[in-house]
Amino acid sequence: MNRIYLILENGTVFEGRSFGAVGETVGELVFTTGVIGYTETLTDPCNYGQIIIQTFPLAGNYGIIPDEIGSSPVNPKAFIVREWCEDPSNFRCEGDLSTFLLNKGIIGMCDIDTRALTRILRENGTMNAKISNSPECDLNEIRNYKIENAVESTTCEKTTEYPAANGEFKVVLYDLGSAQSAVKELNAKGADVICVPAFTSAKEVLELAPDGIMFSEGPGDPADYTKIADEIKTFIAGGIPLFGEGLGHQLIAIAGGCETYKLKHGHRGANHPVINTESGKTHITTQNHGYAVNDEKLPAGIKVIYRNLNDKTCAGIEFAGKPVFSVQFHCETLNGPNDTGFLFDRFIENITKAKVK
Repeated sequence: MNRIYLILENGTVFEGRSFGAVGETVGELVFTTGVIGYTETLTDPCNYGQIIIQTFPLAGNYGIIPDEIGSSPVNPKAFIVREWCEDPSNFRCEGDLSTFLLNKGIIGMCDIDTRALTRILRENGTMNAKISNSPECDLNEIRNYKIENAVESTTCEKTTEYPAANGEFKVVLYDLGSAQSAVKELNAKGADVICVPAFTSAKEVLELAPDGIMFSEGPGDPADYTKIADEIKTFIAGGIPLFGEGLGHQLIAIAGGCETYKLKHGHRGANHPVINTESGKTHITTQNHGYAVNDEKLPAGIKVIYRNLNDKTCAGIEFAGKPVFSVQFHCETLNGPNDTGFLFDRFIENITKAKVK
């Protein structure tokens, strides 16, 4: 393993060793708090343009399990761990972490104090960083980095149909960059799914005569995608049942007149508690995002239905008198709990009620 360096935009330098792919890269440095699920993290398009810190000190101990590998060709720029396991043990294991990173072109960095690094981000906020073969570099190169064309780089290229075994409903799923897990959940609920690229117009979607429309998770700053939010306004006005997750949630909120902002260090991991503001019930959720809806400036007719218990940020909204709601977290089974899978049932219930009218 070669000696490499992580250089933060504030000039802080960490020394470590490389594994996986070899090279240099600049990206947005973020941390994820999941204890397991590193394979899902490494294949999640929501991590586009980012360098990931794994806060759990050991990664790779159960190796690489094919069933947990996402289908997206988009990967994070680098993966930083305290220690990686060279000899994994699991009856489903079919490879080790370093080889997986090498094949995916992801730079790995280990033997680094990830606790100290994470504390810097918690205290100072998310910042850019560079992995380099030298501790010397131009800090302006790091500071000027910006994630661009995130949705454009991760959405599907063409419209694809995914019929259910016994389809009762037709749902259009906007692929904002991370839609495949939602397809499985919708199919399981009896919905034939038509997955469309992120920039498909409302006119084209309405011609498909959907019973409901879902907007998936995805990477990037929601403020960069107001054109998608403008299309969503048409669906809201038409009374079509809508459901959004992650970036989809943020764009539905923007379409309703809400504002979004960048969080200090984001929410990434499989252990984020949210509370239902009406029932008081708490759920543990999987989250992966760096932006949130500003609930201090909610337009009339929109209310918060879920709130993050760690920092009290908005984690879900609904529109009064309309079959429209959205949440900041994953509802489907990923690399963590599936406490909120019932929200897919709520979406289907909204569709059923709309069909009866």
